[in-house]
Amino acid sequence: MKAQPAQRRVPFVDLSPQWDTVKRDVMPGLQHLFETSAYCLGPAVERFEKSFAEYIGTRHVIGVNSGTSALHLAVLAAGIRAGDKVLLPSHTFVATAWAVVYAGAQPIFCDVEKETGNIDIADAERRISAGVKAIIPVHLYGQPANMSAVSAFARKHGLVIIEDAAQAHGAVYSGKKVGTFGTYGCFSFYPGKNLGAAGEAGAICTDDDAAAERLRALRNHGQKERYVHSEVGFNYRMEGIQALVLEHKLRYLDAWTAERKRIAARYLEELRGLPLELPETVHDDHVYHLFVIRTPRRNELRAYLGAIGIETGLHYPVPLHRQPCFAHLESVTEQFPVSDHYANECLSLPLFIGMTDTQVEMVIDGIRRFIAPN
Repeated sequence: MKAQPAQRRVPFVDLSPQWDTVKRDVMPGLQHLFETSAYCLGPAVERFEKSFAEYIGTRHVIGVNSGTSALHLAVLAAGIRAGDKVLLPSHTFVATAWAVVYAGAQPIFCDVEKETGNIDIADAERRISAGVKAIIPVHLYGQPANMSAVSAFARKHGLVIIEDAAQAHGAVYSGKKVGTFGTYGCFSFYPGKNLGAAGEAGAICTDDDAAAERLRALRNHGQKERYVHSEVGFNYRMEGIQALVLEHKLRYLDAWTAERKRIAARYLEELRGLPLELPETVHDDHVYHLFVIRTPRRNELRAYLGAIGIETGLHYPVPLHRQPCFAHLESVTEQFPVSDHYANECLSLPLFIGMTDTQVEMVIDGIRRFIAPN
């Protein structure tokens, strides 16, 4: 007889509690949106852009249809062209590199810090070369990159900073929210993010008035005046329905961040002392988009937890320097020991808004029983 799969006891993520919180406010706005047919850009997008700009602390927010699109347009606005090079961490989601490739430029992968998984500026210094025009630090898992070091490095080498803040909504470094240190800050609002839409959405933050005007044109087929296309543009417009949901969710973001930190604190307290590498808050803050542990027994632990109904995630099991699509790049022949360490040993534990104390305890108990079964 075949063994029956375990009943799911703890999902990796459950977004329904967020909807339960905002639906009473969202539904009347949704009715109005359909009545006015404000589906693409429009008043809801403008309201959210203003609210998010005030929350982040930036002059301009340009809403787009995904975090990937936000990065792409920021790279273009930064003047990156074919033949240019851009530094970015090897341990990140592939969209960070796509933005560079879409512009015809070459990503130069860097290794990451052992404690945080964020870009290692000492390693970036070793990889700087002629043709490097920008650096994209990623605020990985919800913890800011070392923006003091990134900023000093960028000033030294004359580089544009484009922040990938897709996983760090509301995270603070040295008294400022991430996304405001570089010329451009890019956010994703994919549903599972700390601030998530009801589908795909993203945004670019900037204090540069001229750049903001150009970015608004680029997202809308390159037109500042209807049917007059000043340059090649893209259909990267944010939808009204996404902005509407984000506008209402933004009001709860700080409270939800506090809840994430509370759950993370419970994990850290109960798992400390076990043979695991736990996340460390090194750079001022951590908003815990993901709670990532590391263990050489990652695959065994994941299988064990799955068998008792606890879902986990892998972020990210194949670093960029080992991706087949980048095999032609010269930099992939170099060594990235810390990125490889993360890729081979990382395991993301369940952490979501509405996660109960009982569910948290199930995860902790499952890990303990795996490590010490008797």
